[in-house]
Amino acid sequence: MNGIELILIALIMYVAAYKLYGGFITKRLEVNNTKETPSHTMYDGVDYVPAKAPVLLGHHFASIAGAGPIVGPVIAAGFGWLPVYLWVVFGAIFIGGVHDYSSIVASIRHQSKSIGFVIQSYLGVNGKKLFLIFSWATLILVIAVFTIIVADTFTHIPGAGTSSILFILLAILFGLTIYKFKVPLWIATIVGVVLLFSSIPLGNLFPIPLDKLTWQIILFVYIFAASVTPVWILLQPRDYLNSFFLYALMFGGMVGIFFAAPSINLPPFSTFSLDKVGYLFPALFVTVACGAISGFHSLVASGTTAKQLNKETDGRIIGYGGMLIEGLLAVLALVAVASMVNKEFIDLLVKQGPVAAFSLGVGRFINAIPVLNISIPLAQTFTALAVSAFALTSLDTATRLARFMFQEYFEVKDYPEKKSLFQNRFVATGITVFFGAALTFSGQTMSIWPVFGSANQLLAALALLALTVWVANLKKGFLFVLIPMIFMFAVTLTALGMLVYQNFIVNNYALAVISTLLFALSVLLGIKAYGVLMKGKQLANTN
Repeated sequence: MNGIELILIALIMYVAAYKLYGGFITKRLEVNNTKETPSHTMYDGVDYVPAKAPVLLGHHFASIAGAGPIVGPVIAAGFGWLPVYLWVVFGAIFIGGVHDYSSIVASIRHQSKSIGFVIQSYLGVNGKKLFLIFSWATLILVIAVFTIIVADTFTHIPGAGTSSILFILLAILFGLTIYKFKVPLWIATIVGVVLLFSSIPLGNLFPIPLDKLTWQIILFVYIFAASVTPVWILLQPRDYLNSFFLYALMFGGMVGIFFAAPSINLPPFSTFSLDKVGYLFPALFVTVACGAISGFHSLVASGTTAKQLNKETDGRIIGYGGMLIEGLLAVLALVAVASMVNKEFIDLLVKQGPVAAFSLGVGRFINAIPVLNISIPLAQTFTALAVSAFALTSLDTATRLARFMFQEYFEVKDYPEKKSLFQNRFVATGITVFFGAALTFSGQTMSIWPVFGSANQLLAALALLALTVWVANLKKGFLFVLIPMIFMFAVTLTALGMLVYQNFIVNNYALAVISTLLFALSVLLGIKAYGVLMKGKQLANTN
């Protein structure tokens, strides 16, 4: 077995799945263009703004990808490449793709509101509020952790900070060019991408050497501004342009594999248990996360993406297609490290981290392309910069999503036009950023990280729970969402149960309590959903 075979098998299966299973979901959910999407009917020029499919795919992909589909598979490769590969391929097709695509469709059928709003429609206001509290708290953790990661990157690689600032300025110019000056998208894209890649050497020529604290403060000011700014000015164009970094990275890496023809040197299966990770079940499914399924995707899909969807049929390429592209990125990450000998892989993972291991592996593939004549160190640097750019993308997307969650929590069901102070986007963003900053400066952020993987996958289970109830209410067959939901609940409840036990044993009561609360929340919502499904089944039998 070599890297070419793994890439080709995954690519063929993803293309077939997009055509066949994506088509099945499209028919089951009756996706068509007979009705205008909320981006048109609820247009406000700030959050509800229609975007062309390529632009929205760029935003969606850049937001859901981040570092997740790279870090997760690299760490999980310690179990062996085979279980990771099987989960990434089949998980993305039958669970992650279903989760993402259905989340977009469900959202646009509910005014492009969050999955929490869908829960309210079928499980009541209390179910919605529990979900929104959980989602908002999880996003606060994302904000704090990614602020630390990005600030660390900019501190150690000052040129990356300069390049990122240039990216932001370029995105604003791109947005104005497209929406105000009506320049054709293809012309603006060509110029924008050239300037985008030019900002990397410019960043290296003019680095901004600042300490970590200063970068953190700058980042909090930035994410506040990014959250309240109309999406067409910054979020849409920045994510669209940034996505070309990842496309270039993936294209270069996969083409390089065909030249390098790397053998797979890691064993197919290594162990049932990894230190600091856990047992194969459930650790594999929690650790790989974004490469197969991630709850964060449902927040993006029903948060920013659904509010910008131009027409219903765009949801297939953006939701289902976007997940399959991310799965392909996860396969590339796996091949990048599986091509290393076991000792080299372990040394890199322990001493420099998963991003460094991924960057070196992909750097070798790109170096193997004769026509490019790019050195391994240069290709490695480009790869690391691309990953850091997406960490920043995830950071400000998470802030806007947290603002949406906060605003929805204070909506009055019977009086949607009645607005409270907490629904003001400046107030909601300010409170969100304040708590994110408080957690960042508390010094406790990374100690809570072990819970985050389980919390993220629990979000996916809860989203699938809401989708199952919604599809059942449509009187449609719902096994395609029910089975993934049951599996994800089995994974997350097992993982949380183990975290409760492990943290109580070492007297880490804070993490034990958090894990217990998450466990209880998921069980309560599960029981409530079961009651609704059984009631609907009884009514159907009666009729």
